[in-house]
Amino acid sequence: MPPPKKPPRARLDVDTRRAQLLALGLEAFAARSYDEVSIDDLARSAGISKGLLFHYFPTKRDFYVATIRGAARALLAATFPADNDDPLERLRTALDAYFDYVEGHAAPYAALIRGGIGSDPEVARVVEDTRAEYIERIRAGLPAPIASTPALRAALRGWLGFVEAVALDWIDHHDVSRASLRELLSQMLVACTTAAASA
Repeated sequence: MPPPKKPPRARLDVDTRRAQLLALGLEAFAARSYDEVSIDDLARSAGISKGLLFHYFPTKRDFYVATIRGAARALLAATFPADNDDPLERLRTALDAYFDYVEGHAAPYAALIRGGIGSDPEVARVVEDTRAEYIERIRAGLPAPIASTPALRAALRGWLGFVEAVALDWIDHHDVSRASLRELLSQMLVACTTAAASA
């Protein structure tokens, strides 16, 4: 008997194919180190040639940076603050959304925060831009005299690092309730902004 014919490759439009490749890449880079991820394996999983993958992303590093940037955009979009006049309620809602994202996308989140190739400047820039966006969101909800001080900027950077460390610990252990984490982080932010206002 003749061997069975291979099914034809699915022809996807450019945006759909790119999104598919980014999803596969993020899953791979989150599960394994940068050096362990094989472009050949990724292309095979996508059902395309390695040459086509390189048409979308000229190098493996470009592909990696694009996956990290995609994870950062998804995190920012998922945690956009609610339209609420009460700053504390807005914060709690944003933290709930943050942990919703972390819970549903643990591997991409860890890949974004931990970074896969260490000191790569483009990866560092993606992470820093994400942090800067969060800091601006918080400052926008504070009174102008407090929001513009260097002490507040420093305090918010420290608090955001604390949030990231808590989220990574939660991914690893899941032994503290989300409600407890939300209250802990809310209280920490209030303490940080109060201390910065009097610094």
